[in-house]
Amino acid sequence: MKPARLSPLDALGSVAVTLALVALWWAASHGGWISRVFLPTPEATFASLREGLDGGELAQFAQATTWRMVEGWLLASLLGVALGALIGVSARARAYLQPTLEFVRPLPASALLPLAISIFGLSPNMVLAVVAFGAMWPVLLGTIHGFAAVEPRLLEVSRCLQLSRIDFILKIGLPNALPDILAGMRLSLTVALIVAVVGEMIASQPGLGQAILLAARAFRASELFAGIVLLGLIGLASNALLGLAEHKLLKWQSP
Repeated sequence: MKPARLSPLDALGSVAVTLALVALWWAASHGGWISRVFLPTPEATFASLREGLDGGELAQFAQATTWRMVEGWLLASLLGVALGALIGVSARARAYLQPTLEFVRPLPASALLPLAISIFGLSPNMVLAVVAFGAMWPVLLGTIHGFAAVEPRLLEVSRCLQLSRIDFILKIGLPNALPDILAGMRLSLTVALIVAVVGEMIASQPGLGQAILLAARAFRASELFAGIVLLGLIGLASNALLGLAEHKLLKWQSP
């Protein structure tokens, strides 16, 4: 499936909705609908954001969170594609492992933090392991689905050509599963960011998660919202970059 692209009118509508939400935020904070202790003004939030990025620690925290997200996402993608390919090429493996996958998949990564802490301690490796675990599932399931959906006639062709399992995976399976893999990787990237922030909060690792938690405990609402806005920008930029890469990689599917 060719990735959808926004028309100029859609892009204008998206900007209009964003401006409307900011205007509502401005009215709520300036109008006293919610105390500024909990809801700062947009001006105070963006001032804290500018100050934190210019000379404060916010830029360093953002860099740490982004790197933790990317590192966990890459590990999750590698494991998800490798395991998904091995499971997807075998109908018997899918039948045997499907119940186990369906049992483990719904488990929230945050629920496994106590187990990860007992194994790795309160360390960066603990957060990385939890991020990789939580972000692996969309890629794994997307890869399995992509391999399972290979055209039966291609399976017959591979048998006629006496392709090995590795050759089938590389030459037939992966190209067929690529749209599902990339869709899973886009979802996985969002999960990686969320789990990285939660891990930073619980394990006290430097990053935006820790910065947001400390700002909340000190009732520094503008700094808290600045961290949240920065997280949103990181998610938006990373998703846009991956969407562009997806469009380039799937260009061969264009009619």
